[in-house]
Amino acid sequence: MVKLSKISIIIPCLNSGAFIDQLLPRALSLSNAVILVDGGSTDGSQEAATVLGATVIEAARGRGQQLAAGAAVASNEWFLFLHSDTKLPASAGDVIQKFTESSENLRKAGYFALQFDEQSRSARVISGMANWRSRVFGLPYGDQALLISRAFYEEIGGYKSIPLMEDVDIVRRIGRRNLCALDAAVITSATKYRRDGWMRRPLRNLFYLTLYFLGIRPEKIAKLYE
Repeated sequence: MVKLSKISIIIPCLNSGAFIDQLLPRALSLSNAVILVDGGSTDGSQEAATVLGATVIEAARGRGQQLAAGAAVASNEWFLFLHSDTKLPASAGDVIQKFTESSENLRKAGYFALQFDEQSRSARVISGMANWRSRVFGLPYGDQALLISRAFYEEIGGYKSIPLMEDVDIVRRIGRRNLCALDAAVITSATKYRRDGWMRRPLRNLFYLTLYFLGIRPEKIAKLYE
């Protein structure tokens, strides 16, 4: 597989050892610049990622801060932000290359469709709702990954150091018209949904999103979330 030399893949991590072996090989097959930003793992995530060949750095805990820290040390023209429990599809290389080679996309951002690592009816319904939300409202979440040029990322101010809603915050600044659905789906772990409930977790997330749009500060929402 041809490496994507102008892509830096940035992955925030916190005790993600259960997913490292599944996630990193695909990412490393696409780019030599895979940066895992650890927020204080105690389960061997850093060691596992280092053995596989990723660059590991540490940052203050919090996905927004970790993503910003990864972007700050990345050296390539394009960034792909990827959650630690999300696996890129086999077609990711072709899809990413096609997007990044078009000059029209220098001030746009791409996101993948969402798919879970199980095929239950609940999984299909929730992923379908997420993909509908992304298309209609321009609100892809972080577990759908985000592909954006360094120049555009810096122009909009990058990820903010907020404890929650960092993904919603950045796509709102990108703007709905500048968001592009990529022709592939990432595969995200359903572990959190099985633990919290297939309907309960999305409803809880919708509640927090509503609070955010009502102007409640992310710091206050984070206290409720915890």
